[in-house]
Amino acid sequence: MEPFIWNPKQDIPEQYELKAWQTSVPGLSAGFSGRSGGTGKEPYGSLNLAFHVGDDPVDVLENRRRLARALGFPPETWTCGEQVHGVSVAVVVEKNRGKGFRDRESAFQATDGLVTNVPGVLLTSFYADCVPLYFLDPANRVVGLAHAGWKGTVGLIAEAVVATMEREYGSLRSQIRTAIGPSIGSCCYEVDEHVMGKVRDAFQEMPEAEWAPKIYSPSRREGRSMLNLKEMNRIIMIKAGILPTHIECTSWCTSCHSDRFFSYRKHNGVTGRMASWVGLKER
Repeated sequence: MEPFIWNPKQDIPEQYELKAWQTSVPGLSAGFSGRSGGTGKEPYGSLNLAFHVGDDPVDVLENRRRLARALGFPPETWTCGEQVHGVSVAVVVEKNRGKGFRDRESAFQATDGLVTNVPGVLLTSFYADCVPLYFLDPANRVVGLAHAGWKGTVGLIAEAVVATMEREYGSLRSQIRTAIGPSIGSCCYEVDEHVMGKVRDAFQEMPEAEWAPKIYSPSRREGRSMLNLKEMNRIIMIKAGILPTHIECTSWCTSCHSDRFFSYRKHNGVTGRMASWVGLKER
């Protein structure tokens, strides 16, 4: 069953909520934005949430305010990193609340993963085909996000977030819950042999027969493959100690559904960005 459920209200920014988590953990908000319900103009219309794509920063800031308020968070709690397709994970403490809300310069620099146990912090990150990863330790009330394009995926950013939660908060890997959100699917994600070489390096300790059929297939074009980044991240999570039953995975493909989502590939690189979010509200 699809874990990211569209909220059909028309007077709010478009949202796909991680319903099972929100239902089971009091005060938790987690989900993924769509492309409508904002104030922006094409080609970034209307709910672009990232500053770096060339959109009017006034519109971006207003879109962030709209989404945060719709989620029940003050806009100034919006906290994010300046993403570089890396594997660095920042631990967000009280004094970091709101980093990156107003501009790129104040965000956590060169950071693609965030974790926190501070209530009233809205963790966010940005996407237009890359894979949003969500992390939850319900026992210790710890949440996390990771931005995983192919570089972050082969760099094992999912494992890096899990290790950070274990080290900083005493999270037990067997109790951590994860989710894989809307992103480009294997139906649309074609890669070259350079990328596939990096994929093989990431799985070099596993027999290829165990993982290869699950994550890639030959493309119609010679020397190319169709890659399933969602399934690759799922396998990495399991290798990191996450129970398979604790992993939720979306069926949404951002390229197939470009009417709902921004897609870097579908729109030839000129488009907005959705946001993943997760946060625990103050009691």
